[in-house]
Amino acid sequence: MVAGAAAATDHPAIPETAVCVVCAVHEGSTALEKVVEHRDYDGRCFYFCAAGCAKAFDADPTAFMPLALPRPAPAASFRRANGDVVTLQSHRGKVVLVDFWATWCAPCIKALPEIAALHAEFAARGFAALGVCIDTDVKKRDKFLKKRTYAHPILFDDPVSPAWQGFGVQAIPAAFLIDREGRIVKQWTGRVDLAGVRAAVTAALDAE
Repeated sequence: MVAGAAAATDHPAIPETAVCVVCAVHEGSTALEKVVEHRDYDGRCFYFCAAGCAKAFDADPTAFMPLALPRPAPAASFRRANGDVVTLQSHRGKVVLVDFWATWCAPCIKALPEIAALHAEFAARGFAALGVCIDTDVKKRDKFLKKRTYAHPILFDDPVSPAWQGFGVQAIPAAFLIDREGRIVKQWTGRVDLAGVRAAVTAALDAE
């Protein structure tokens, strides 16, 4: 039992199937799976589909706690290909989608053209999509980008003080929608619902 856990007798009857909180964060999965293990933490009971998922939870339970929305976006800076620094603060007053991706993430690559299309469609209304590459293999990253062009800014995360850590990213794809006041108002982790992204962007722009 992890630190902060409640007594074993406090949890309700263990269901046969439930959503694995680790799979939900890492993969965006909300499917019911057979419960293999469970943990009581902070007055709640969490269920896992495998011992490995339970072990991941034990290592850092807070990483799997749902974060409040809206909440202030962390300070973050990125770099363009030419070395120029781009900060979130410089986008204050705009609705911003921060999309963390990597060349080895197939769902990320699939989503890039649609995110670029959103940027092009809504930029005139004060929207910006920032594609933040977290690749550490610079040669592979540059080779990938030489073959592709996107309508939205493609930026590189800081390898020393990466923004993905400040955002609490546990797995990619991961995207965060920030309103004009600099607050995270929506997030997608493990799986990005592009229809949901479009709806959330539209709602944030209409809220001006």
